[in-house]
Amino acid sequence: MLDITKLLEEIKQHPYKDLSIRTPHTGIIEFSNIQEGDNVIDATGEFREIPGTKIAVITRENNPRFIHACQKGMIQKLHREYDSRFVESGVEIGVLRHFLTKEEVINTILQKTLHLFYAPERAKYYFIPDINTKVKVYGCRSVTVTNGMELFIVSRMKREVPLSYTGPNGIIYQVYFDHNQNIDVNQPLIGVCSPDQVETIEDVISRVNHEWKEQN
Repeated sequence: MLDITKLLEEIKQHPYKDLSIRTPHTGIIEFSNIQEGDNVIDATGEFREIPGTKIAVITRENNPRFIHACQKGMIQKLHREYDSRFVESGVEIGVLRHFLTKEEVINTILQKTLHLFYAPERAKYYFIPDINTKVKVYGCRSVTVTNGMELFIVSRMKREVPLSYTGPNGIIYQVYFDHNQNIDVNQPLIGVCSPDQVETIEDVISRVNHEWKEQN
């Protein structure tokens, strides 16, 4: 069994993730007035229609395209040696350090602790009717699953087929899909844990909610 408390302490040692900022295609790079150490924001708005902080612009065939921050955080590194130069697609022009939020820490712990059952194809997924009713009334943690149990309906291109759960027996602790939402292949649908692990998980999550200090 994974030592969840130890995992949390490891995350506390490095409470961030460094994200590479790369060019989306070839072109000439010009940096904005952003500097190393500056804080940036990602897209905002109800539909994330307001772009994040502008980091650079890349121009190809007289068509400029802005490169915006994809996450909230701090500019850790800028490769200004590329300024006003032609670069290939996929070249790293900087590094953004994103400090983890409480929600992201909890999600990291759950994804490393739970047994994740993944979508086998891009489609819409639904619980079978009796399970769906139970989840709506009592919550997902009221559902116990067993290996080979028919659990989902897969809906794709006007066809619906059943899908059975494979994995260790346990309870559904987390659901990762929404009604009528397309889920990509290999994305988690549910996270399952053994009943004797629930208390430990909830204790650690409680600690995160009370102790975690977000840095930006």
